[in-house]
Amino acid sequence: MKYLPLDQQIFIKNRNRFTAKMQPGSIAIFNSNDELPTNGDALHPFKQNADLYWLTGIDQEDTMLVLFPDNPDPKYREVLVLVRPNELKEKWDGHRLRREEATAISGIKTIVWLDSLEGLLQPWIHDATNIYLNTNENNRKSNYVPVRDYRYAQELRARYPLHQFLRSAPILKELRSVKTEEEIAVMQVAMDITEKTFRRLLGFIRPGVFEYEIHAEIWHEFLRNRATGEGYGSIIASGDRARTLHYVANNQECKDGELILMDFGAAYGGYNADLTRTVPVNGKFTPRQREVYDACLHLHNFAKGLLKPGITIADYHAQVGVEAGKQFVKLGLLTEADIKNEDPESPAYRKYLYHGISHHLGVDVHDLGPSFHQPIPDGSVLTVEPGIYIEEEKMGIRIENNIWVKSSGNVDLMKNIPITADEIEALMKK
Repeated sequence: MKYLPLDQQIFIKNRNRFTAKMQPGSIAIFNSNDELPTNGDALHPFKQNADLYWLTGIDQEDTMLVLFPDNPDPKYREVLVLVRPNELKEKWDGHRLRREEATAISGIKTIVWLDSLEGLLQPWIHDATNIYLNTNENNRKSNYVPVRDYRYAQELRARYPLHQFLRSAPILKELRSVKTEEEIAVMQVAMDITEKTFRRLLGFIRPGVFEYEIHAEIWHEFLRNRATGEGYGSIIASGDRARTLHYVANNQECKDGELILMDFGAAYGGYNADLTRTVPVNGKFTPRQREVYDACLHLHNFAKGLLKPGITIADYHAQVGVEAGKQFVKLGLLTEADIKNEDPESPAYRKYLYHGISHHLGVDVHDLGPSFHQPIPDGSVLTVEPGIYIEEEKMGIRIENNIWVKSSGNVDLMKNIPITADEIEALMKK
C-alpha cells in the first residue's frame, strides 16, 4: 500500500457496529472480490470488496472474514482468513500478509490460513442458526456477473439447506452511510490531496494544453502524496465536452476562451474524495461565463443549506430543482411561462440540469445509503454537485464539494479548496 498505516480502530468499530445488528445465534461470512482477467495471462488491478475492506482494512485477494459473536470458543468469534504466504508465488507477485501484519491492520487476533478453513468453518456453521451472506445491493448497480459473493451463497445454500440465510447488505447499507470520526479523518486526507492537486492544476492550465496532460498532472500529484490513485476515472472536459457527464476520453486540446470542467478525486486508505471545479482555460471568465458560474455556485450553496439529517434525497432534489428554475429564468434560459406550464414529471429546469445533486461518498465513490425516499441519517457524507449545461452556448459548468452532514452543523470537507470565480482567477493569474 502507498498510504500510511491507518488507525485499526476504524475497522474494530465497524465490526462492532455490524455484530451489534446481527440476530442471536448467527454467523456472518464475507469474501474478497475475484481477481479478474484482461487478456492472455494478465489481470486487472485487484480491487477489494468494499464491505470486506470496511470491516477489516485488508486489501489482499483471497481474503475472508468470519464473524460469530456467539461462538462457544471466544477465540473464534472473529476470524480473518488469508491466503498462506508462498515463497515461490511471492517471487513473482510480491509480499503477502503475515499474521502479525494482518492483526496490526485489522485488530483481529485470530488469523486462519485459507487452506485450513474448511475443517473449522463446518462446525461453526453447525453451531449457528442463521448465516449472514453478502451481496452487492447498491441501487445503482445491476449484478449480471456471477461474482464470488453470489457463487459462495449458492454453494452454502446447497450444503446447508436447513439453515436460515440472512442478508448482510441491509445492515451494511445502514451502517456504511454513517461515518465515524476515524473514517472522516481518512477521508480528509483524500480531500487534502485533492486540494493540492487542484491548486497545482490552476498553475498548469493554459490555452493549447491537452486534456490528457492535465490528467497526467492529476496522477502525478496524487501519487506523490501517497494516494492509491484515482477514486474514479477523472473527467477533464474542455469546451462543449463538459456537457457529457461521464466524459473520460480526455484527448482534446483546451482552447482559448473555453471553460474546462474537471471532476476528479484522490483515493486514500480505501476512502475517496470527489471534487468538481470549472475554470477558464485562459484564466479569465468572460462576463457570460461568470454569470453562469455564479448561478451554479448559488445553487451549490443553496443545496448545502438544505442538506440536513432527516431530509430525503427526493425532497432535497425537488427543492433544489425549484431554485434551479428560478436561476435559469434569470439567466435567460427559461421563461416564467416555461416554469408555469411545465410537466411535473419532467420539470423545465431539467433541460439545463439533467442529473442528481448529491450522492453518498465513502469506501465507494457512489457509497451505500438509504433509498431516495428515506431520511438522510446524521453522519452521512454526501457530495453537493449542481451543474448548468447549455447546448446553445456549448458550455457546461459543475461545482462539487463533499459535506459531512451533522445535526450539530454540517462540515464542508473541501472548505479550503478555492471555489469562487475571483479566487480561481487570482490563482490562475499567479
